[in-house]
Amino acid sequence: MRESTGGTRERIKVVALELFTEQGYEKTSLREIAERLNVTKAALYYHFKSKDDIVASFVEERLERMDALTTWAESQPATLATRRELISQYADTMFGGDQPSVMRFFEQNQTVLKSLASGQQMRGRMMQLANALCRGDDSPAAQLRAVLSLFAVHSSWFAVRAPGITDDDRRKIALDVADELLAAIGTEADRTAEPDRTAAPDKGATAADLS
Repeated sequence: MRESTGGTRERIKVVALELFTEQGYEKTSLREIAERLNVTKAALYYHFKSKDDIVASFVEERLERMDALTTWAESQPATLATRRELISQYADTMFGGDQPSVMRFFEQNQTVLKSLASGQQMRGRMMQLANALCRGDDSPAAQLRAVLSLFAVHSSWFAVRAPGITDDDRRKIALDVADELLAAIGTEADRTAEPDRTAAPDKGATAADLS
């Protein structure tokens, strides 16, 4: 059975990322990627015209995930529970599947990202996510805390340098730090948005009973 076009495209991305990681982006050629895949260079060109196209495909996938998270958050109440779920889902987009390898490549190749049109859109998407995190609290402090909570997840890739630390450890540390920041956003808005869990008074209660 012939491999699907989508399957071939994904296999190219996996192998390219392996080579970029092993020997560096600049030192890797399309010919080497084709050889490891055991396909012709022409077959590789059918899917990607350049190494930049391959990297752009990773970036575009990340932008799509960020857009989906922003859309989801905007449909939810502006509460701490929503902010916690949003930052948790955001961490999943960075720690799930092959994303650790992708994020490490991004971190080590910032110049490449900045040269791509899709890479230049990343900052705008980050600010949209930050806005979603502090929705309901437009104070400067809330805006800064929202950005720093996202940065906590990002910076775990290079700021946490303890020997033997796992990706799961990094994720937990990042979310713990992010939660400290998010807990201080919109506390008044959260209290008014949360449902009233107090027991309803008896219908026969008087004003004096409730005072």
